[in-house]
Amino acid sequence: MMLTDSSAMQWEKGYNNYGPWLKRKYNGERVFKVIVDGGFTCPNRDGSKGYGGCTYCNVDSFTPSVSRNAPNLREQVIQGMERARKGNKADKFIIYFQPNTNTYAPTHYLKMMYDEALSIEPENIVGLSVGTRPDCIDAEKIALLESYTDRFDVDLEMGMESIYNETLGQINRGCTHDDLVKALKLVENSKLDICVHTIFGLPGETKEMMLKYADEINRFPQIKFVKFHHLHIVEGSVMGVKYKREPFKLFSLPEYADFLCDLLPLVRPDVVIQRLFGISDWDLLIAPNWGLKKSEIQYFIDQRIVERGVVQGSAYVPSLGR
Repeated sequence: MMLTDSSAMQWEKGYNNYGPWLKRKYNGERVFKVIVDGGFTCPNRDGSKGYGGCTYCNVDSFTPSVSRNAPNLREQVIQGMERARKGNKADKFIIYFQPNTNTYAPTHYLKMMYDEALSIEPENIVGLSVGTRPDCIDAEKIALLESYTDRFDVDLEMGMESIYNETLGQINRGCTHDDLVKALKLVENSKLDICVHTIFGLPGETKEMMLKYADEINRFPQIKFVKFHHLHIVEGSVMGVKYKREPFKLFSLPEYADFLCDLLPLVRPDVVIQRLFGISDWDLLIAPNWGLKKSEIQYFIDQRIVERGVVQGSAYVPSLGR
């Protein structure tokens, strides 16, 4: 398929990258996410659906220490903004409720939390991003999030993780892919920007199985953003204990870069890629340890994309995606 989307001509890389997309959207201003921890839990941690959480998960592995150590929400926002200004020369901010399930509470409590975070320097906040599970979304919570869209861009991020129910069961996800499909139907005509998060390299899934994630993403036009991660094995997770006993195959960096090069041409060109990979704190990471900084991993992947002449959406066939 030949790409005719003029927006592709604006891409700085071979894919619809989130950073440049933000810069275009906000007229050149530097916009950064401020990660906050609202103190939420998950239904497969508190006994509602199970205990122990997803087998790959240790929340501390992806929560910045500034969020873990700050005593309250207000201080987390203030410290996060200061850090982004000093380190990245940020102009504007998106408040990102990331750890655990950030819609897993009564709606009135969620409103109180979101309102507080957004009340700090509201003139410099352009967005609200809320990470959650698809089984913790309902019409009332969607209406609450939509109530902010007259002042902010609101991004609802849901964990797809895998499209296979067998895999989701093995990792103790506590929900099915059908739950994600139901949640996506609830936001079919919503003002919210929908993001889905996937994990590649979960035990038992082949390359061919993982490439089919693209077809599933493509068939939902309400999906605006995606985050692609490779599987991390981290301390404090059930999978970490199992991996130490019986190690299994994980992506090397060259293998993962090549996999992305095969995946990206299949993904709709209008989908914005927020991340191509994930990172974990060094002190918690068991494997795979690629021995590189985040910027070095990004450079390696981007170079491989250039070398292979990859263009997102170049193999996308609309009839399969809708």
